[in-house]
Amino acid sequence: MNLTIERGRHDRIGATFDGDGVNFALFSEHATAVDLCLFASDGQRETHRLRLPERTGYVWHGRVAGLFPGQRYGYRVHGPFEPENGHRFNAHKLLIDPYAKRLTGHVRWSDAVFGYNAGSKTQDLTFSTRDSARFMPKSVVEDPSFFWGNERAPAIPATETVIYEAHVKGLTQRMGGPNPGSFLGLASDRVLDHLVNLGITAIELLPAQAFLNDRWLIEKKLTNYWGYQTLGFFAPDPRYLARDQINEFQHMVARLHAAGIEVFMDVVYNHTCEGSELGPTLSFRGIDNRSYYRLAPDPRYYINDTGCGNTLNLEHPMVLRMVMDSLRYWVEVMHVDGFRFDLASTLARDDSGFQPNSAFFAAIRQDPVLNRVKLIAEPWDIGPGGYQLGAYPHPFHEWNDKYRDGVRQFWRGDERHAPELAARITGSATQFDHSGRSAASSVNFITAHDGFNLMDMVSYSDKNNVANGEDNRDGHSENFSDNMGVEGPSTDPLVIEARALRRRNLMATLLLSQGTPMILAGDEIGHTQRGNNNAYCQDNEISWLNWDAVDSDMLAFTRRLIQFRKRHPILRQKLFLHSKERTADGKADVLWWHPDGRHMTPADWEDAALRYVCVELRTASGTPSYADTGYALFLVFNSGDDLEVTLTPAPDGKIWSRRINSFAPDAPNERIAFGKLSVPGHSVSALVLEDA
Repeated sequence: MNLTIERGRHDRIGATFDGDGVNFALFSEHATAVDLCLFASDGQRETHRLRLPERTGYVWHGRVAGLFPGQRYGYRVHGPFEPENGHRFNAHKLLIDPYAKRLTGHVRWSDAVFGYNAGSKTQDLTFSTRDSARFMPKSVVEDPSFFWGNERAPAIPATETVIYEAHVKGLTQRMGGPNPGSFLGLASDRVLDHLVNLGITAIELLPAQAFLNDRWLIEKKLTNYWGYQTLGFFAPDPRYLARDQINEFQHMVARLHAAGIEVFMDVVYNHTCEGSELGPTLSFRGIDNRSYYRLAPDPRYYINDTGCGNTLNLEHPMVLRMVMDSLRYWVEVMHVDGFRFDLASTLARDDSGFQPNSAFFAAIRQDPVLNRVKLIAEPWDIGPGGYQLGAYPHPFHEWNDKYRDGVRQFWRGDERHAPELAARITGSATQFDHSGRSAASSVNFITAHDGFNLMDMVSYSDKNNVANGEDNRDGHSENFSDNMGVEGPSTDPLVIEARALRRRNLMATLLLSQGTPMILAGDEIGHTQRGNNNAYCQDNEISWLNWDAVDSDMLAFTRRLIQFRKRHPILRQKLFLHSKERTADGKADVLWWHPDGRHMTPADWEDAALRYVCVELRTASGTPSYADTGYALFLVFNSGDDLEVTLTPAPDGKIWSRRINSFAPDAPNERIAFGKLSVPGHSVSALVLEDA
């Protein structure tokens, strides 16, 4: 086929199908020329090489008539190879389009994908002339239009959100439905039925943008399972496409929305998969290394605030534009409802350090598309001043590791953790009650993909990561876990029941706390990772949920807790609770009680042996009259011995009724007639003030 290339447009970055041709546009500030390489449908044979004829500003562009969706392509970018000056152009390397909507597969590892010749101390200064095309996935021209029908985003209020963190393959591989391990599998009836019956409102997917299988993992016969090595910010990862069509992702979103469930994406804009100066040349490095990455004072090297070898340069307006374009694409074209930003502190750091009003945050907050979706920050990285819990501006929510650690330590029985629990179950106000932020800003979690899951947290005192091939050196060493007397699996009925009770207590604490709860997929069914607290490379039965071994009792209890939370808006308030008097009835919005029926004193809280928290909750002072509930909840968290709790006297015509009892999860509702509540040791109770 005889193709010609014409001027095209610079304002449509990426490959844009316009009905009878494709416009190609690529940003590179320091390139001297850009070649567009077209490939046959097999993705191997290069059929045409066309020089992009125009540069407008720093965008190289051209239009080719007669091309259609499905066309495979890549770029070769010419420019100086001067690592000492931060330039690593090498036109022998075929490069992925940063705006590619689909990739044909994954990198096939070869020395040819590196811009240098390996073997010397200064190897990254050498220049490789090996062609990498046959080892590289190809970018694919896509028409992402999709018939959405009557699809509507659920638009769940932040205070009503219950997040379920899940891995596309891990959730679906062993479920027994069609298309296991894929977006279509996640859209199956069996998955949707489970999520709806459980009562979650949002599923947060581990990285689903195209990512790299690291060479060193492949050589160890492992894989990058979690996906925190992004290669393409617009393309869904090919491993989750059962039929190689991006509309599979859109179909999944439409199905989840129809079920009333929002879709959040865990996204990695802090670094790319190209790593350090010794990494491969796959896309950004070869397109314009000096623009796309933050470089060290010696520009041969990279600033590495992420621990992954490089840091994306969001101070450059065109790199920031790429990230913003990517986020808008996933919202406007793929209809996702929110994002969780990996190592978000990196995104707000410049040469002066972390900036709460960085260009990235400012761009999102003013963007008419992105300021209406849910935004969640992982508020730390390994860079200078990287730990920034509570420092993010509205409307960001934040993963709260202080909640995770404080709750774990309380239930493990650690001294002086009752006051910590009290702070966490009321929304972590010290961190979040400022700048008009909501109590829902704290994303509360006991477990997440990184670390022990719930079953392992009560079964292992030490990590067991031997399967990762790093001699058990990787992963967190301090997990605040407790094996309940036996390390690993046990057949002892007493150990089994103690572990089940501890799991119920932890789940109950999570779902009875102010803030936004996040449940790790599998915790509700008793999944174990065999003590592996860093299963990032375990694409196997260590990570895949076993739907043939569901802990039906734990599942039922979790459902009951979520329904209880949904029925009681006192548990999911926007305003913080500070023991302030309510206008409606003159009562304080939160009261801390001693089991004797008196208010807690400073001396009580300072007791190192304190093992309980008794709290009475109402709607917060300042709540508008239309949202005031006019009733109360009484919660008891007891990590010590049996307690006899004197309840607040019920007003005339009212009575306290115990609705949640983790010690006896199947017990019927218990009306407390004489104001004395028996709370078993190591248990949670939740009571409602109701009509007598």
